[in-house]
Formats: sequence, structure tokens, C-alpha cells
Amino acid sequence: MQHALRLDGVVKRFGAMTAVDHLSFAVTPGEVFGFLGGNGAGKTTSLRMVLDIIRPDAGNIAVLGKPPGREASGQLGFLPEERGLYRSMTALETVVYFGRLKGMSAADARSRGRLLLDRFGLGASLRTGVDKLSKGMAQKVQLATAVVNAPQLLILDEPFSGLDPVNQGLLEEEILNAAKDGAAVVFSTHVMQHAERLCDRLLLLARGAKRFEGTQEQARATLPARLEVVARQSPATLDGVQSASAGADLGDGWTAWDVRLSPGHDPADLLQQCTERGVPLRRFEQHRPGLHDVFLHIVGPAGAQS
Repeated sequence: MQHALRLDGVVKRFGAMTAVDHLSFAVTPGEVFGFLGGNGAGKTTSLRMVLDIIRPDAGNIAVLGKPPGREASGQLGFLPEERGLYRSMTALETVVYFGRLKGMSAADARSRGRLLLDRFGLGASLRTGVDKLSKGMAQKVQLATAVVNAPQLLILDEPFSGLDPVNQGLLEEEILNAAKDGAAVVFSTHVMQHAERLCDRLLLLARGAKRFEGTQEQARATLPARLEVVARQSPATLDGVQSASAGADLGDGWTAWDVRLSPGHDPADLLQQCTERGVPLRRFEQHRPGLHDVFLHIVGPAGAQS
């Protein structure tokens, strides 16, 4: 199986509104794929179609090589944005129940559930009712229900929402462990910091349409490289320089310059030019753009808030 998940030209409309607009992408086993967009960008609608909760109006979806539906459900894990557990069950009963729904035997679900809850620091709360658990503990139980079957495709919809820093770290570790074990992990988020730490590749979505798909470095390359250069002459005349704005006068002829390179130009080439042309330098520092800056550059402020 080449792809764990594939969407080809998927469209979903609600009346006159197009929530997902000819969306295509693919995710491979062992990959952490970030599905990024502002509120209302179409992330949750897309994931609901993958899970066969709603059906697309056009296009095709393949989940583990099959159409969405019950056939692949035993190999899926899903953590929804809106969390919900059966409050009358204990922590272990809850995990076992979800394991059984995914086709596990009672013995395997119980064994795996114990292991997970112990790993998540809930070993002493196996028989505690969900209604007696703190919010953070309940969220760990919900996470255990998503991974109890060691899914081949793990889908997480805004998984970090409402988690404290400790539990965010736990979830990030679980995402990386799942990918290391060969699962394809897809998580939607509007928080770029999580994507920066976790994603092998990412997709930027705005108003239901794909605006970018690729690696983090490919995403950053869409922005002009920005450099802080302290030199005795303007770098503006050097090849590849888009702009060079003079900043502080540091005395003795030295000036701080904010330099932007034209797309496709490497800072290393500019440094070589400075060396070859005898341009005196006291500082040459590249500023790496964050995914938040990249996102705003690609989709714009309106797309980030949509």
C-alpha cells in the first residue's frame, strides 16, 4: 500500500457554500502530516469525509486502500476536537469498549488498555469512573481510546485544544511514537508551533482550498530570505538582494542592514559575494521564518481567520 490516505478532487458543499473545494493530497505510512488552516477553513469537514461521517459531493477518497467505511475502521484511530466519554464507565472499561468497537478481542483490548493508561500516568485510576477524573486525566483516557488498536492511520482533529503543557507534551510524544511504529498521522491544527515541532509535511488550507503542500523547508522557501548584516557599505548592489534597509549606525563606519533576498537566492551565495568583493562584515545572520509567518504570507490574514 503506497498511501495510507489519499484524496483526489474532493468537493463538499453545504447549500451555496463550498466547504471543501477540489482538495487533493496523500499521506504515506510513517509520516506526520499537518493539516493546517484557520477556523472554518474546511479541516474538520475534510476529516469527517475521511471517516465516512459525511459523504463528498465529488471526488474520491481512499483510506488504507479502501473507500471510507467500516471495512477500514479497525485500523483507524480518531481523536475528535469535541471530546466525549461515557461518564458511567471506568477509565479501563472505556478504553476496552473502544478497542472492542475496533475489532479487538476483550483480552487484547484490556491488556493494551492497561499498558496505555499506565504509560499515561493513570495506572492507579484504572477503576475510577470517568466522572471522577480531572479534565486532564479524562483527556488522557480519550487519547488511549484513539490509539488502543495501534492504528495504521491516526487522525487527530485540533488535538491540543484545551490541553495543559504537560499533556501537550504527552500527546506530541504519542504522535511521534505512532509514526515511528509505521502509522500515518494526520492532525489538524491552527497552532503553528505544534506543526513546527512535529510535521514531516504539511498542507495549508484556506476557504476550503489547498494553498500549499510540502515540507517545512519548502514552505519557508516561499518567503524571501531575511538577513541581518553589519557592514561598512550597502549590500543593495549585490546579486540577489531584493532590498537592503539601513538600520542603526554603529559607529566607525559600521551600519546594521535589514536585507531581503529575492526568491530562490541562497544566503550562502551572498556571503561568498561579500568575500570575493572585499565587503567588510562584522555580522551576517539569517533569520529563519516561522510557520506562522509562512501561513500569513501564503493565505493572508483573511484566510488565517476564516
